[in-house]
Amino acid sequence: MKRLFLLTVLLASSFAVHSQNKIITVSNSLPIDREFETVELTKKSLGLPSSAKLEDYAVKEVTTNSFLETQTVDNDGDGIMDVLLFQPKIKASAKQDFEVLVGTNPSASKTINCYSRFVPERTDDYAWENNKVAFRTYGPVAQKMVEDKIAGGTLTSGIDAWLKRVEYPIINKWYEKATNGTGTYHKDTGEGLDNFHVGDSRGVGGIAVKIDGKYYFSKNFVSWKTVTTGPIRTSFILTYADWDAKGNKITESKLISLDYGSYLSRFEINITGTKSIAAGLTLHDKKGTIGTNLKEGWISHWEPIDDSEIGTGLVAPKSTLTSFDNYVTNDKDLSNLYGNIAVKNNKAIYYVGFGWKKGSPFQTKAEWETYLSSFSKKINNPLLVKVKK
Repeated sequence: MKRLFLLTVLLASSFAVHSQNKIITVSNSLPIDREFETVELTKKSLGLPSSAKLEDYAVKEVTTNSFLETQTVDNDGDGIMDVLLFQPKIKASAKQDFEVLVGTNPSASKTINCYSRFVPERTDDYAWENNKVAFRTYGPVAQKMVEDKIAGGTLTSGIDAWLKRVEYPIINKWYEKATNGTGTYHKDTGEGLDNFHVGDSRGVGGIAVKIDGKYYFSKNFVSWKTVTTGPIRTSFILTYADWDAKGNKITESKLISLDYGSYLSRFEINITGTKSIAAGLTLHDKKGTIGTNLKEGWISHWEPIDDSEIGTGLVAPKSTLTSFDNYVTNDKDLSNLYGNIAVKNNKAIYYVGFGWKKGSPFQTKAEWETYLSSFSKKINNPLLVKVKK
């Protein structure tokens, strides 16, 4: 009798685990191959009970029986993982089955390719990177140094581009050699360099509000919060002090994320006091060439940089990029190509980044803009996920 009871318990336990395993179908509606796109799974979308823990799950491709890299993220900071991330490869106009199962990936990466952190040893930068690109922006100490006329400060809410040309992480390595005096990230020794000037410009995606022909923008961020780092995504929140745009009080925070394989960071701007924002790409010394496609929702700038070339670009979801302004002025660093983006429910979303000729496959303006065009199609036609019953 005891043996029968034990067998019943084991079978019930096995069934409970098996019932929590799910087969999902991921469909690609576009006639192009898809990769480096992140699928987000929630307990609700998978039909899992609230007691389930997403970190206990792995993802396996059904046809090859091979595990995929995964990452779980606690978006709201309550200690419970909200989403399970993975990046499938799906052929053009095709669909593919994956098993979401209780278990662990035996070949999981130990490298945090998508990384970000606050950098107090370099005043107070916040820096982020993936395997393709890196960025940084600046905090309140750097701002106060400028305001107090102390050397070494930086006053801007523009976004800096770090031109890496290696797949592995470089943020900690570059900062370490700069702070311990063994090198500088302003010189390329094989991994790339920081030679991208920001100043008062918007850099790569900083925002402004335009009123009566003049652009207004915030100062440096005042607080930060890292949400996640991992093999697939890093994300964080930057908050800014309230700022004035010709009598209009603007409140602003940014949720920024960068996924593996992407040349563009996702910016989710939470803002009040305006119905639209202008996200900018610096024109530097105005020797570059712009490109725009409002129908597809992107703007681009291609320019020489030292002995190479670089493309910067911005992509907005369908129908949210309302216009652009190729704003050229003799005022230092204030020439920017602006994309005007509608604010809906106090929120504006766009993707922005760069492709450096030495560190990317983009060797021409046309190749860079083809990437932006393809990126636009993908964000407006996301991979579809259906749970098989």
